[in-house]
Amino acid sequence: MDFRLKVFFTVATRLSFTKAAAELFITQPAISKHIQELEEEYKIKLFERNGSKITLTNAGEVLLKHTKNIFEIYREIDFDMSTFLNERKGLLRLGASTTISQYIIPPLLARFHQKLESVKVSLLNGNTEQIEHALLNKEIEIGIVEGQSKNQSIKYTQFIKDELVLVCNVNHPLVKKKEVSPADFKSLRFVVREQGSGTLEVIEYALKPFHIKIDDLQVEMQLGSTESIKSYLLNSDCVAFMSIHAISKELKNKELQIIDVDNLTIERYFYIITLQGKSESLSELFIKNISSYYNLKL
Repeated sequence: MDFRLKVFFTVATRLSFTKAAAELFITQPAISKHIQELEEEYKIKLFERNGSKITLTNAGEVLLKHTKNIFEIYREIDFDMSTFLNERKGLLRLGASTTISQYIIPPLLARFHQKLESVKVSLLNGNTEQIEHALLNKEIEIGIVEGQSKNQSIKYTQFIKDELVLVCNVNHPLVKKKEVSPADFKSLRFVVREQGSGTLEVIEYALKPFHIKIDDLQVEMQLGSTESIKSYLLNSDCVAFMSIHAISKELKNKELQIIDVDNLTIERYFYIITLQGKSESLSELFIKNISSYYNLKL
């Protein structure tokens, strides 16, 4: 693999030479040299520089697209080659928080089973707090969760990006309004996840700049699963913050509606969690499978 492409990819996704240098453990002049070499090779600028800020040129956008495809092929090669190793049998115990286990992980598990039919997989479902607890108690080898806590015994690896959006049923009066502000939240009735949920943790953090706490909201119901919240919304005039991954079917069927919130975007990453310093062949194999199915951060 051309290391210059990895440098370009890191700069292009971080839009910062400084961050790229820190992430790749090389100096900033070295980053600049690699980018300059690529620009000389292709005889075109890849970045526009405006003081300390950089943006991709049209050529840079095209190269980023191809670079992602190249890295995906490399990840596929790594995964397919690793399946020829001896450690191809056994039981892999996974844990996933609710949204992930229902909407993200099923196609991943199906693909993994097609590649390695002799590996048995068990999946524990729970909220983020429960999955972390199971990992620490060695009840599972890998978790995929919605929140990132500060437990020093756990290694957190970014998985895929998610966005939490404000949702209501299509007959809700808010649909006509189309946009609300955070100041309107106190007059709305909410359905939220239970304490310990990664989703609730992210919402609480996002509302802090607006000096709004969950306790300030009119919480009509706390429910323990995404499906139960969706069902409740369809039968009430409540609103809820939900993962965009969880509501694609309801949006397509025109059952639920996203309401834009002025000056509020709630983005997060799902995280793969493993114990610090602990590495097992089956776990590594599964994570390689994830990285070739989704576009894991390099």
